[in-house]
Amino acid sequence: MRLLIADKLHPRAVEELRALPISVEYEPELTRESLEAKLPGVGILIVRSTEVTAKAIESAASLNLIVRAGASYATIDTRAASRRGIYVANCPGKNAAAVAELVFGLMVAVDRRVVDAMISLRSGQWLRADYGKAEGLYGKTLGIAGLGAIGREVASRARAFGMHVAAYSKSLTPSRATDLGITYAPNIVELARRSQVLTLHMLLTERTRKMIDASVFAALPDHAILINTARAELVDQEALAAAVQNRRLRVATDVVLDEPRGSTHYAVGAQTFGPATADGGFVYGTPHIAASTDQAQLAIATEAVRVVRSFLLEGEVPNVINVLTSSVAKFQIVIRMLDKVGTFANVLNVIKRHGINVEEVTNTIFEGGGAACAKLRVLSRPSEACLREIRAFEEVLHVDVVTLPNLA
Repeated sequence: MRLLIADKLHPRAVEELRALPISVEYEPELTRESLEAKLPGVGILIVRSTEVTAKAIESAASLNLIVRAGASYATIDTRAASRRGIYVANCPGKNAAAVAELVFGLMVAVDRRVVDAMISLRSGQWLRADYGKAEGLYGKTLGIAGLGAIGREVASRARAFGMHVAAYSKSLTPSRATDLGITYAPNIVELARRSQVLTLHMLLTERTRKMIDASVFAALPDHAILINTARAELVDQEALAAAVQNRRLRVATDVVLDEPRGSTHYAVGAQTFGPATADGGFVYGTPHIAASTDQAQLAIATEAVRVVRSFLLEGEVPNVINVLTSSVAKFQIVIRMLDKVGTFANVLNVIKRHGINVEEVTNTIFEGGGAACAKLRVLSRPSEACLREIRAFEEVLHVDVVTLPNLA
């Protein structure tokens, strides 16, 4: 089997992958356009930023597994992968500390206007009276939108800054918030209303796209701070520009719309990155570097290796994101049988002949290798005629049908 690494990956991880029983090809300069031609014959694909389109997936007849060396998997067409029975896995939480560190770096930079102060000092100016004006973060409420691994890391660091923490997350409940020692917000607007600083850590979905809109900016207090290290598409950019101008919103973003691929040039356009005044709204930006620490990249790469190793050696896919978590099967057929060549195949042929769709299969071999127990989760109950045919095989020891009460 061939493995293709289509993005930069930590050298230590590449070494570990080469030690596995697989042919490893390292081509970190591949793009969305050039990837398709490289996929025929590839069994496992590892990507970071390179987009994996439906067209590329459909051209990859041998592809079994796509590993996203990062948390988000929005650049992979998971529907196309699912249609072809290709596993998609990610590496969640491994960059959480790195992103949380940048959040607070940006927060302090915005409050103290560090970037402009440095630029003025480099130009030979000593503007202490001007850049000495700052509100400070102590005692303010930090609103966290999205309380996954990164959001939790941000919350833990906020306490060291003496900040109060409020959070909104789709999965957060009031009791869970109490356990975590944070304030529960029932929706994003209420979170904004309670926050002097709002930081975004939500996945981009159709539900969250442009969730940070005019209603959220109106709820934030005047001269609040917005931090976005997640996705630019979470924010309504027109409403953001209006809030910077009219609500004196101070913004720090690590993400922008239409990030350049394979280029060092970025057309700033309407997005304004300074200069910043003590009383006005402004925007600071960094070029999508939140997860780009050596520590985070090694942790992500190591997790990617773990996913590949588990798939190759154990047949399991950790962190898989496109497999049903709950089966739609309504019945389970339990078959004890002798572990002989063709026994299981004969059983499956009978089930196929009777038009029964099998959703899940597990087969356990007992000590000594003489007997096995197969469990088949199926959509419809097998008829008595079907069961008689299965029981008629000399190698079959016993057959039971169990109704799955939670699904039937």
